[in-house]
Amino acid sequence: MKRIGTAAAVGTVLAVAAPAQAQNAHATISPYIEVSQVLTSDTGDRSDVLTYSQVSAGVDGHIATRRIEAEISYRFDERIDWQKHTQVDQVHSGMARVAAKITPFLSIEAGGLATRASTDIRGATASNFAGSGQNLSQIYSGYVGPTLTKQAGAFGLAASYRYGVTYVDTPDSTGVPTGSLPIDGYGHSHSQLAQASVGTKAGTILPVGLSVSGAWEKENASQLDQRYIGKYARGDVVAPVSGTVALLAGLGYEDIRITQKDALLDSAGLPVVDSRGRFVTNQASPNRIAYDTTGLFWDAGVLWRPSPRTSVQGRVGRRYGTMSYTGAISHQTGSGSGFQIGVYDSVETFGQQLNNGVAAMPTSFSSNNGGIGTGYAGCTFSSSTGSAGGCLNGALQSATSSAYRARGVDAVAVLVRGQNSFGLGAGYANRRYSAPTDGTVYSVDGLVDQSYYAQLMYARQLSRTATFNASLYANYANPGAVGAEDVITAGGVATLSQRFGRINAFGSLGAYLVDQKGEETDVSGQAQVGMRYQF
Repeated sequence: MKRIGTAAAVGTVLAVAAPAQAQNAHATISPYIEVSQVLTSDTGDRSDVLTYSQVSAGVDGHIATRRIEAEISYRFDERIDWQKHTQVDQVHSGMARVAAKITPFLSIEAGGLATRASTDIRGATASNFAGSGQNLSQIYSGYVGPTLTKQAGAFGLAASYRYGVTYVDTPDSTGVPTGSLPIDGYGHSHSQLAQASVGTKAGTILPVGLSVSGAWEKENASQLDQRYIGKYARGDVVAPVSGTVALLAGLGYEDIRITQKDALLDSAGLPVVDSRGRFVTNQASPNRIAYDTTGLFWDAGVLWRPSPRTSVQGRVGRRYGTMSYTGAISHQTGSGSGFQIGVYDSVETFGQQLNNGVAAMPTSFSSNNGGIGTGYAGCTFSSSTGSAGGCLNGALQSATSSAYRARGVDAVAVLVRGQNSFGLGAGYANRRYSAPTDGTVYSVDGLVDQSYYAQLMYARQLSRTATFNASLYANYANPGAVGAEDVITAGGVATLSQRFGRINAFGSLGAYLVDQKGEETDVSGQAQVGMRYQF
């Protein structure tokens, strides 16, 4: 099937997690308020030095009981620019994940995300999230759903349901030159996913393992009344050839259909846009087919599991009309240390890919919510065993409203050595868009964009009350559209903090670069000092 999980909104996470604090004295829920002063220096077209005050409130929490695993990190920033240069005054950022075991057979998983990311991959973005809000969208995504697993004799049964929502608040401008191909921005969507499977392990009934699974998926998106309906069924065989190696084979049937209406056109034949720059739907339009595939697909591969800590799997097959390659590697080197690599290929929408990405995050992760950091728009690293973390760069490279085939690879590694923690994330994402080619003079059908990204994190506990952490990142985006130039963004931030009881004093320094051919290279720096009160 597609990369499918279960999850929920941030509010649900808090509702489920709150009772656990009473059950386990080691659970921590730590709300805080923070006041800081920020100085920014920009060498771009608007070469300028400005300062603004920032008032923040947030909560960090982790719960680990016999029945609940949960992590939450949420932050709200109110920026007060006395000189009126900063256009974006409020920022929400955070992530939450929870897994709650209700009964031995029934569990609920939930997750939520609030972050900011590029609206249009063709435009340059202020990667430090300060100054102009051009081409930066505030994004929210959340989901919740139950999972049922039960052993019935020789057969394992599983079923799950997930409901998800995604909302994008687009900026007034993307910075894309006038006359460029109009590309619609994402609005909001509601999605549902139901899946079930039954299977038996090798050696239980037959020498090989057998399983049958099916799924139904639906998404209703606001932009151009887009509708996604997918139906899937497949059977799999696992044939052991040794104690550590097994051959894999699968055959399936799928029916995916994506439709949307036309954009309303003005007298000049150009799309009419609303106050946020999104296309206005022509309600008189018929439902145009953006993507339609029905038929069989297959894949075959190998699984190598030399130890409980190591797993390697690779598959090759034919799907979506071409060859398809997927795989996964994971290795746990010790407590809190390990790495994982995933290769994916699926037909997605922005909301679905973002939902699936957050659902794949661990229920224990290191907070990315620094005062002048980039929040959860990139890679997130695990702070416990089981999973190294995950990257959302592939989904967040732009908040597009069109469906696409998503292919790429993500790699994440974490290492803990004494008082030092390291995290490394990197990947490649490729999206080929699908859109109607009739009924409009503008279509992104067949357009391909791609991006490469890398992120490095380091943290050290200097003493019982002092910490140091730093991060570096670099992104390269190729928009693929005619006349659109590649965009390079890079940056780094370092923070030193000292705790005095409930008060935490900190200072941060950051440097950022945005480079796009035809535009002046923008290099900026930031400095921040502030104090946080932990309740």
